[in-house]
Amino acid sequence: MRVALLSYRSKPHCGGQGVYVRHLSRELVRLGHTVEVFSGPPYPELDEGVSLTRVPSLDLYREPDPFRIPRLREFRDLVDVEEFLTMCAAGFPEPKTFSTRVARVLAERVDDFDVVHDNQVLGYGILDVERKLGLPVVTTIHHPITFDRRIDLAAATSRRQRLTLRRWYGFLRMQGKVARQARLILTPSDASRRDIATDFAVDAGRMRTIRLGVDDGFVPPTEPRVPGRILAMASADAPMKGIATLLEAFAKLRVERPHLELVLVTRPVGGGRTERLIDQLGLEGAVRFVDGLTDAELVGLMGSAELACVPSLYEGFSLPTAELMACATPLVVSRAGAIPEVVGADGDCADLVEPGDVGELVQAIEALLDDPDRRERMGAAGRRRVLEHFSWRAVAQATAAAYEEASKEFHADR
Repeated sequence: MRVALLSYRSKPHCGGQGVYVRHLSRELVRLGHTVEVFSGPPYPELDEGVSLTRVPSLDLYREPDPFRIPRLREFRDLVDVEEFLTMCAAGFPEPKTFSTRVARVLAERVDDFDVVHDNQVLGYGILDVERKLGLPVVTTIHHPITFDRRIDLAAATSRRQRLTLRRWYGFLRMQGKVARQARLILTPSDASRRDIATDFAVDAGRMRTIRLGVDDGFVPPTEPRVPGRILAMASADAPMKGIATLLEAFAKLRVERPHLELVLVTRPVGGGRTERLIDQLGLEGAVRFVDGLTDAELVGLMGSAELACVPSLYEGFSLPTAELMACATPLVVSRAGAIPEVVGADGDCADLVEPGDVGELVQAIEALLDDPDRRERMGAAGRRRVLEHFSWRAVAQATAAAYEEASKEFHADR
């Protein structure tokens, strides 16, 4: 099939969307399909055989100057004006404005594609692709962002912060409406499927669970692991990722184990809540931020830790958890969202703790640090589970079957 794969932003190594776009598109091409990715900035890294059409925006959240004020000459049309004014009103415009732009691009290329795959854009323009352009649409929802909103609001410390957050998450009304009209929804876990059905009021019968894959480059280390190194991969200042819980636990662990080091694979936010908490807990020099790694460097770092921690309060899948398992890195993870589905229910691949419980997290990390034989068994079990269950080729095969299902239904309805 000829596939147009849409993603409003596709950061290559984190955030999930860029990773999903890269590996799914590559495997679809290997199965004989033609894939063209349409993305807003940041643009994805794609493999040979996959083409990219850049859908420019004002890129208002780019590094190192997020929430920037564009020059007048950067404005091209009213969509750009809408994007800027929405940001000024504390909203997040990208899903809506990208959907408008990409629908215009596809209107000139309708005959080039058999199916359109929306990677969690869920903007009003996506409805036009099927209704006005006559192209069947399959939608991926990794998890409903309603969970992010609830957790962020709970962490807010002032009425002003809560008001700003409600404006930021205003796009969720649109996403819910579009999700309820989607023909076929793909989601990476049964937990996410249940939550989409509940929060977006989507018929569960129109959803298919297709778990994500792990790239073959994630392999166990060939060098000894660094004694006392604990690793976490998460957006440092996103409350949903639970980094504050991990930092408090790490501070308690350091009282008896001053040699411990915590490596956070994320970009530091100057003066952000995570850095302020590090200062408050007296962890300067014991916590290190790492960002901008190549694929090989990331795999090496993941394999260098004695153990890794995924303290999230919610995950729709948690691809980093599966990637760490592929590196045979033992894990302490939260019993939250889809994480138990990823690591399995038997406890062989990870120790599960209550999300947000500092004391339980301390106990689990201590026990694992004190038991090198169990760490080795856990790492090996995690590696086996990834090889058995998480293949990007299997993801592509199931996704291609969903394309066929949606296309047949679409043409039968016409």
